[in-house]
Amino acid sequence: MKVVLFLLGALGYGAAFMTSPATSRSERTKIFGGSSGRATTLEGKKEKVEQIQNLIETSQMVFTVPSGSITVSQTETLRRSLPEGTTAAVVKNTLMQRAIAGTDYESASEMLKGPNMWFFIEDDIGASIKAYNGFIKDNGLEESHGIIGGVMDSVTYDSKGVT
Repeated sequence: MKVVLFLLGALGYGAAFMTSPATSRSERTKIFGGSSGRATTLEGKKEKVEQIQNLIETSQMVFTVPSGSITVSQTETLRRSLPEGTTAAVVKNTLMQRAIAGTDYESASEMLKGPNMWFFIEDDIGASIKAYNGFIKDNGLEESHGIIGGVMDSVTYDSKGVT
């Protein structure tokens, strides 16, 4: 009995130092979490453009802010503070360009520089802007993360116009 226990213990100890076989990116993602890589495939990009187009169709206004150096937890806090009917999303500029092509929001293409977070507002524009301004004030981001601009009824607004 002691020999069996000793062999099982030695086998378990040895297995701890063995390398695992090579796994693909998708298998590692399933195991360790993280991005699924969906937005890097052509189908994923088409799906993202379609999602943004659906948001645009139901929005009264869209506006953008810089998204660089905002942490994931800050982003989640911001999303929870937004009123119902407002969606915040970080969208690659090329995908946003494709989504707004031929829409009333096409003039937003001049704002497609650098990493941006876009706000798609269905109903309460004032509450959405107030929530964002409260967020940047609470997190000390007034200097670096002010509103870049927005579009409403085919009219492009600068940061002061949005506010």
